[in-house]
Amino acid sequence: MTTPSKQRRAPAFLGDLMPPATTKTRARAEGGTKKGRFYRPLPEKFGREGFHYRQIARDEVAAIYAKRWTGCAEPSLSYEVIRIRRRDGFQIGEKFIEPAEVYPKSEAWGVDGFTFTDRNKAWAKFSEISLGEPARK
Repeated sequence: MTTPSKQRRAPAFLGDLMPPATTKTRARAEGGTKKGRFYRPLPEKFGREGFHYRQIARDEVAAIYAKRWTGCAEPSLSYEVIRIRRRDGFQIGEKFIEPAEVYPKSEAWGVDGFTFTDRNKAWAKFSEISLGEPARK
């Protein structure tokens, strides 16, 4: 019978059984899961045409952004409720543009995008889009 060694060993981790990390490759549009492709999410904060947008809520199909005009000392706050759309990846020359979620275009306003000055009305529209049910008046 052998006696146990007095030498202490470092704790064994599951990672000890894995080979050393190798260089990873970037994901491409062909990649994905059974649920579908990966789309770069909408930014939580961004600026456009003198306005600052900050995402205050979102789910799989809709988002609410607080919108503030940056050109005023005391700007009023409005809310934009959007239906999240996705575009596939595409090629421009040798550069591949990854699939992404997109903010509605101006032409889609009233169908995929809505502006409110009342926070409660914005939340009602968000619920309507998210649940697919008309908002209660």
